Amino acid sequence: MAETARTVRVTGRVQGVSFRAWTQAEAEGLGLSGWVRNADDGSVEAHLQGAADAVEAMLRRIGEGPAAARVADVHAAPTEPDPALSGFAIRR
Repeated sequence: MAETARTVRVTGRVQGVSFRAWTQAEAEGLGLSGWVRNADDGSVEAHLQGAADAVEAMLRRIGEGPAAARVADVHAAPTEPDPALSGFAIRR
């Protein structure tokens, strides 16, 4: 099955609420590769790649976020899968 990839920007109350750790755990559970990091503007950025149905499921989950988060918006754009990625990392 071909991989699909999305770059994601999440806004709202998404920093300081374990959003990155939650994203990593959810993505790993779906078998996705990629990364997540805090952005300087208070948003969270991520690269998600894997099976199309798993990426779509993760996008739905990100729209909800962990319990302490308040997601205002999720912007996801198609991007090329990165064949060098394996696993899902939290980047600083």
